Amino acid sequence: MCGIVGLFLKDRALEPQLGALLSGMLVTMTDRGPDSAGIAIYGTPAEGRAKITVQSPEPDAVFPGLQAALAEASGGSAEVAVKSTHAVISLDAGKVAAVRAALAAMPAVRVMGVGEAVEIFKEVGLPKDVIARFEIAGMPGSHGIGHTRMATESAVTTMGAHPFSTGADQCLVHNGSLSNHNGLRRVLRQKGMSFETENDTEVAAAYLTAEMAGGKNLGQALEGALEDLDGFFTFVVGTKSGFGVVRDPIACKPAVMAETDQYVAFGSEYRALANLPGIETARVWEPEPATVYFWEH
Repeated sequence: MCGIVGLFLKDRALEPQLGALLSGMLVTMTDRGPDSAGIAIYGTPAEGRAKITVQSPEPDAVFPGLQAALAEASGGSAEVAVKSTHAVISLDAGKVAAVRAALAAMPAVRVMGVGEAVEIFKEVGLPKDVIARFEIAGMPGSHGIGHTRMATESAVTTMGAHPFSTGADQCLVHNGSLSNHNGLRRVLRQKGMSFETENDTEVAAAYLTAEMAGGKNLGQALEGALEDLDGFFTFVVGTKSGFGVVRDPIACKPAVMAETDQYVAFGSEYRALANLPGIETARVWEPEPATVYFWEH
C-alpha cells in the first residue's frame, strides 16, 4: 500500500510554509500506511557547512554528550540540535568524512542522511505523531518528500522507514515492490555501496546514488532505473536542487501530480493535493508509465 508525497516550490515566497504544506499532504495519506512515517526537508545550504541527521534509540543518554564526542573529528566545528530521537549535526563541510567515521564507532547512533541541504526525520508511528515529534510543520525549505508506510517486505523499524538516503543530499520514497533487489544489492556492493536494511527501497536509492556518482544527473539515473529495476514502483526522489518522479512501465500504483506557477506537487491520491494553495487552477494529471518527470532549481 504506502502513501508518498512530494512538493517542489518554484515560488520562494512559499518556502516558510514548506513543512506545513508537506505535513498536511502526508497526514492525508495516513490510511495508506500506518506503521511508520518520514519526511525529508531541503533547506537553504549554509556556505561551507554540511549537515548530518542522526537517530538514536537512546537519545537521552547519547545526545547530551554528542557535540563533545565529535569535537576532535570535527575540528571543533560540530553543533548539535536535538529533535526527539534525532539530532542534526551542523559542521564544516570538509569534516564530514571524519565525523561519519567517528559516528560509525558509536553503536547507539545511526545516520539518517548527509548533505548541505537535506534533513531527514523518520520513526515508527502515525504521520501526525512523527510530524509533531520533530516539529516538521514549522520547517522552511525549497522542496521535500514524505512517506507513510505499510510494511510488506521488512520489519516495522525506524531504519526500515522511508525516506532512504544513500548519497549526499539524495533521498527516495517508494510505493511498490522490486523483484530483483537481492541481485542488484550484490552488484551494488561490488561497486562499494553498503546497506543497513533488507528493504528494497534502500537498494533503489543506492542504485540512483551509484548512477549519479558515475556522472549522470537525476533525470538520467531515473531513465536507467526503468531498464535495470524489475517490479512495480513509483519513486519520488530529492536531490540538493532537484525533484524527480518516475513510474514503472505497468504503473499499477496510484499517482497524481499538479503544477502551478508556484509549485509542483505529487501525491499517491488527489486528496493529498486538495488543500494546496491555488490547486483549483493547477494543471493536474496522472504521470505516464515509464516516463521521467524532473524539475531543478
